[in-house]
Amino acid sequence: MSASSLQRFNRVRLCLALVAWLACAVAIVLPLVWLINNRDWGVALMLIMPVVVYALMRLARRLESWAKRASGKT
Repeated sequence: MSASSLQRFNRVRLCLALVAWLACAVAIVLPLVWLINNRDWGVALMLIMPVVVYALMRLARRLESWAKRASGKT
């Protein structure tokens, strides 16, 4: 495999990881924000938001390591 095709493959994997993370973040955060804003009991959901943010950060790190693992980078 040539160097240019390997770089393109790495860029595609990083882009896929970013798109996957953004899709997960929107799918998780958007309904929670809507519930917090529109329901009286939604304010209680603010207690789990730090856990949600932490989980999204962990997911981003795992997706990044997945994208870099294919290229041989660490």
